Amino acid sequence: MDIHSRPILIYRWIVFLLAAGYCLYQMIGGQWTGAGGPFRYLTIWALFLSFFAASRMLALSEHRITRRHEVTATCAAVLNVMVVFLYWRLYLTDPSLVNGGGPIVWWLEYYLHALGPALQIIDALFIGKVFRRVWRAALPLIAIIAAYVAWAELFVQRFNTKPVGDVTSGLPYPFLNSMEWADRAMFYGINGATALGLLAVFGVIGAVLYRIWPRQVAA
Repeated sequence: MDIHSRPILIYRWIVFLLAAGYCLYQMIGGQWTGAGGPFRYLTIWALFLSFFAASRMLALSEHRITRRHEVTATCAAVLNVMVVFLYWRLYLTDPSLVNGGGPIVWWLEYYLHALGPALQIIDALFIGKVFRRVWRAALPLIAIIAAYVAWAELFVQRFNTKPVGDVTSGLPYPFLNSMEWADRAMFYGINGATALGLLAVFGVIGAVLYRIWPRQVAA
């Protein structure tokens, strides 16, 4: 599959423009009622990482860059899978665990937690074929997760009073505020390990898929 072909260019423009539009919406109309604004949420970190990855994939298809940004796309894919899995697992258990029981905005929630991640992962897996040496993304991925945990615990919690839980307040997701620090640390650790597990899964999928369907090298 030629990444410079017209169909791929159209696809990557669609992915880029959608991500750009939702990023712009978050900057202008996002939840700025608390310190950190929409960046309190891991979903928005994943959105902006997806936007950056989409911009690099588009630039590559347009011959504006030569660096493939495989690590960027890999980290975005893993982070998106984590966000989708965590969100829907918690939402289907009890919506108040993630949104305090308030109504969802369907066109926003379904893009952030379904369509957007799917579009990015399709590009990474089938078009960019980035899951070759996935071990290169392990440290950047853990660094992103650690940075988010530090941001949530040291800044977001300190400067926000809501949501309120049984143990603390201010952490971005309501359920976290009902967990002791030791339990939260275990939760963060498990999710970090899950991220590395997902990275390994993508590596296995890539190893199998790309042997069957090798990447086309443009002339």
